[in-house]
Amino acid sequence: MTDSNENAPQYEVEIPSREALLVLVDERLKPVHIDDFISHFKLDDERQLVGLKRRLRAMERDGQLVYTRANCYGLPERMQLIRGRIIGHRDGFGFCKPDDGGKDIFIPHHQMYSVLHGDIVLIKPAGTDNRGRPEGRVVRVVEPRDSDIVGRYFVENDIGIVVPDDSRISQDILIPHADNAGARHGQLVVVTITRRPNRRTSPIGKISEVLGDHMAPGMEIEIAMREHDIPNEWPDGLDRELAKYDEEVPKEAYEGRIDLRELPLITIDGEDSRDFDDAVCALPEDKGWRLWVAIADVSYYVRPGTLLDDEAVNRGNSVYFPNNVIPMLPEKLSNGLCSLNPNVDRLCMVAEMEIGPRGKLKQSRFYPAVMNSHARLTYNKVKQILDGDVELREQYKDVLSNIEELHNVYKALATVRKQRSAIEFDTQETRFIFNAHRKIERIEPVKRHVAHKIIEECMIAANVASARLVEDDEDINALFRVHEAPADERLTSFRAFLAELGLNLGGGDKPTPTDYGKLLEEVKDRPDHELIETMMLRSMQQAVYQPENEGHFGLALKSYSHFTSPIRRYPDLILHRAIKAILRKREGTEQSLTGAWSYSEKELDDLGVHCSMTERRADDATRQVDEWLKCEFMLDHIGMEFTGVVSSVTNFGLFVRLDEYQIDGLVHISNLGDDYYQYDNQKGMLIGENTRTIYRLGDKVKVSVKTVDLDERKIDLTLLGAESPTGKQRKRNSGKTQRKKSQGKSSRGKGSNRNKPRKGSKNKGNNPS
Repeated sequence: MTDSNENAPQYEVEIPSREALLVLVDERLKPVHIDDFISHFKLDDERQLVGLKRRLRAMERDGQLVYTRANCYGLPERMQLIRGRIIGHRDGFGFCKPDDGGKDIFIPHHQMYSVLHGDIVLIKPAGTDNRGRPEGRVVRVVEPRDSDIVGRYFVENDIGIVVPDDSRISQDILIPHADNAGARHGQLVVVTITRRPNRRTSPIGKISEVLGDHMAPGMEIEIAMREHDIPNEWPDGLDRELAKYDEEVPKEAYEGRIDLRELPLITIDGEDSRDFDDAVCALPEDKGWRLWVAIADVSYYVRPGTLLDDEAVNRGNSVYFPNNVIPMLPEKLSNGLCSLNPNVDRLCMVAEMEIGPRGKLKQSRFYPAVMNSHARLTYNKVKQILDGDVELREQYKDVLSNIEELHNVYKALATVRKQRSAIEFDTQETRFIFNAHRKIERIEPVKRHVAHKIIEECMIAANVASARLVEDDEDINALFRVHEAPADERLTSFRAFLAELGLNLGGGDKPTPTDYGKLLEEVKDRPDHELIETMMLRSMQQAVYQPENEGHFGLALKSYSHFTSPIRRYPDLILHRAIKAILRKREGTEQSLTGAWSYSEKELDDLGVHCSMTERRADDATRQVDEWLKCEFMLDHIGMEFTGVVSSVTNFGLFVRLDEYQIDGLVHISNLGDDYYQYDNQKGMLIGENTRTIYRLGDKVKVSVKTVDLDERKIDLTLLGAESPTGKQRKRNSGKTQRKKSQGKSSRGKGSNRNKPRKGSKNKGNNPS
C-alpha cells in the first residue's frame, strides 16, 4: 500500500496508506489504538512499525486524525471537532473560520493565548457566547502560521520585544539580545517565531530582517507586502526562461495569425500607465459598428508547466500601490513584449464584434492576430479631443475618426446598459500626489469621465462575448466572473439604514438590479448620495472567480468573464488559453494557437478559489497602505477643522468621512461628553439618555483633528457640531474649541504615540469596514 499524497515520504517497506488507515478508524465504533493498527494490517517488520508511527503523526499534524488522551486515534468529525483558520481581533479575542464553510466560531481571549492569527486549528464547539455567537475551544494547532511577522522593535529594561504591526496578533514577541540582528529601538523589523506562545508565556522570536525606520519613505508598502504575504521576489531560474525572448516578437509567432497592423487600433489608459494590455478600434458598418478589442497574447509567452507560469499563479494578479506596482509578470513581458506599445508589432488575441445601431451585441468571433498600435492616448486627451480641442484633434487626425466612432459605440452600449438596469456607482475616489521625497503633497479627487466609460463599455462587451463563447462549448471550461445577489443579513442592515433616511429599496427579499438602479436615481442629487452608495456597495456580495456561471448581479448580465487584462490577472490568462483550445478544436494552425490549454474541473475549482483569494489579498494590502498614507498626511493637519459626514456608527463612537480628503476618522463616544450615549444596533445610531440627541449615518458634522496614531492607522477627531441630513442644526455644548491654524508643519511624531511599545484600546480604527 502506498500513500496517495504526491509529496508524502516514500518508505522502504510497504505500510498502510492514509486512505486505508482512515477507513479502519471510520469502521470502528471507538478510537483506534496503535496496537489495533498493527494487528489489523499484520505489520511485523520493525521498519513497518516506524513507518506507521510516522504516518499517523503526519495525519495527526494534517488534522486527519486526532490523538486522544487514551493514546488512541479518532476522526475529528466524530469528535465534533472543526478544522479552520484563526482570525485574530485587535481586542484580543478571535474567530475560527471553518474550512468547510459555515459561520465563524468565536474564540474568547483566554483561548487565544496559545494561538496566532493565521494558525490552522481544531476547534471543539462550546455552545454560544452572551451575544448568541457560536463559541469554540481550541483543541490543537494543526498547522502553525508559516509567515513571518512584521513589527516594531523596542527595548525596555534590557528586554527586547517586537510589537506586531498587524493588530490581529495581540501577543508581543520576546527577542533575545543575541537574536535582534542589530535592530535599534523603534525600528521596523521582520520576526521569525522560534518558540510559540502558550497560556503562560509569550512567543519568542528571532529578527530575520531590519526594514528600517518607522517613517522611512515606502515603509508602508514593505509592511503591507509582508503582512499579507504578497510575493515580491522572482524565483531563481526565471531569468533563464526569459532569456529565450528578445525585445521583438519572434518571427515564428507571426505564422497563422490574422494581420491587423493596418487597422487603426489605439490604446487609451491613464497618464502613468506602463503596461498596455488592450487596444480598441470601431468602424461604422450597416447602421451599426464593427468593434475590435485586441488584448495582449500573454498565453503565447507564459506556458503551463513553466516556472514563469507557476509564479504567475502564485501572484494571481498585479498589486497596485500608490506610485508602486508588484507585477504578476516580469517587466520584460509586462512592460515589454506583452505591452501594446505604440508603433511596434505585438501579438494579440482579438474579440471582433458586431454591434447593432441600438447597442446590441449581435455576434462575435475570436482569433489570434498581430497588431501595431497607431497611438497611445490618455483618458484626459480623449476627453479633450471629444470636447473639440483643436490642437489635439490635429495631432491625432490619423485616428480621429476611430475615437469618434468609439464614442458613438459607447453611447449605444450605454443605452443598453441602462435598459438592463446595470448598477452604476459614482463614488468619489482619490489619489495621492507625492513630492520628490515620496511624502504626500496633496490628495486629489479622481474624476471619471466619458473616456473612462468608453473603454469600460468596450471591455464589458469583450468580456460578455468571451463568456458566451466558453459557455457554448461543452468540452472546454474557464473561470467566470460571478457576482451573486446580496445576502440576507447585509440586505436587512442596508434596509434599516435606508429607513433611517426615509428611503426604501424595492424588490422585497430579492431586489433586482433595477430596484438598486431606481434607488441610485432617487438619491443622486442628495448631499449624502456618496454615503448611500458606499452603504449600498457594502450590502453586496464580493465578486469571485469560479467555473460555474451564475451571472453578474451588479452588471445585470447572465454571462460574464474576464478576458481583457491577462498581463495583470491570471483568470484572464486562463480564459485566453481556453479560447485557444476551443479554436484549435474547431480549426486553425498549431503555431498561432500556441498556449492553448484545456483545464479540468478540479483545476478550475482550485484556481478560482486561489485567484479570488489573491484578489482579496491585494485589496487588503492596498487598503492598508492607503490608510497608513492618509494617517501620515493628517499628521500635518492636527488641530485643523473640517466638515464631514458620519460614515459609520458603532457602540464606541462615530466614524466621520472628511469632505475635503475622503479620509475617515473616529469621534470616540467618550468625546461626546454632554450625555450618556446608548447604541441602537437595529437602527445604527447613538442616542443620548438625557438630551435625546441622536447621531446617525449621513449626519453632516464639523470636526477637528485631535490625534493621529500611525501604529494603529487611526485618526481621532473632536466633534464641534452636527446637523442631520434634513438640515436641523445640533450644537455641541461641552466646552469651547478654538480652531488651531496650521503653523508651519507639525512635527511628525505629534499625537502618534509611536514610541510606545503597547497601545491602549484597539477598538478605534480609522476604517469602519
